[in-house]
Amino acid sequence: MELWLLNHVPTVPLAVLVVGGFVLLALAGSVVATRRFPALADGGNNEMVGVVLGVFGAIYGIILAFVIVNLWTELQDASRVVSGEATAVSQIARDARAFPSATRESVDAAVHGYVHAVVEDQWPLMRAGEGDSAVTTRALDGLYGALADYQPETPAEQAFYAKALDSLNDVAAQRRTRIAVSHGQLPVLLQVLIFGGAVAIMLVTLLYGVRSRRVRILFVGSVAALVGFSLLLVIVLDRPFSGYLSVSPQPFKDSALARFW
Repeated sequence: MELWLLNHVPTVPLAVLVVGGFVLLALAGSVVATRRFPALADGGNNEMVGVVLGVFGAIYGIILAFVIVNLWTELQDASRVVSGEATAVSQIARDARAFPSATRESVDAAVHGYVHAVVEDQWPLMRAGEGDSAVTTRALDGLYGALADYQPETPAEQAFYAKALDSLNDVAAQRRTRIAVSHGQLPVLLQVLIFGGAVAIMLVTLLYGVRSRRVRILFVGSVAALVGFSLLLVIVLDRPFSGYLSVSPQPFKDSALARFW
């Protein structure tokens, strides 16, 4: 359900759905609570509720901030991994210019097959929560095969060949890291803590008594909007390769790789 929402609902409507839905639920809960327990409006328990809300809010805020910062860092790391992989592939294409024409054409064909396999086959799989791709694996093997079949003769060819092999090893390493990142998500216990904590915060907020209905709606709605937006960030950032704010495959189409499209 989460992946479907991320991949099919644009960011703004998703924000309205998540934040707006959380606010509406909180306001509905407030109306039910005041009707079921009219004494809440007197504020007789406000001192105790204020202390509990302050403690819960501080602990939950620290945990939530840690999770969001960590997820944002992982998103940036995933972007760097993709850029690093694309850079290594483009370096292979550049180094191949020093090879004889037959070998250069073979390497170019292998690079063409790899970047298209990554963008057209593996990327949709990663958006759907699946990391590996048999097509991309075969394309990577094709890169290895194109270089393995070549025997450099001149010192210049040997130097460029060594660089190309180093770049190929970088491609394999970065690809492995990219696949691992695409599988990653918050542990179940941490998800329970984040979403369960949001519910607990809102339940405690509903116990805070305010006589004015407008002030109560403003109070509950503001807290719910803040918590709902924080949950939206967690949902969006938890999947670095899914959604409209995900890591883009554009690096595989830029620079020296643009000629393969």
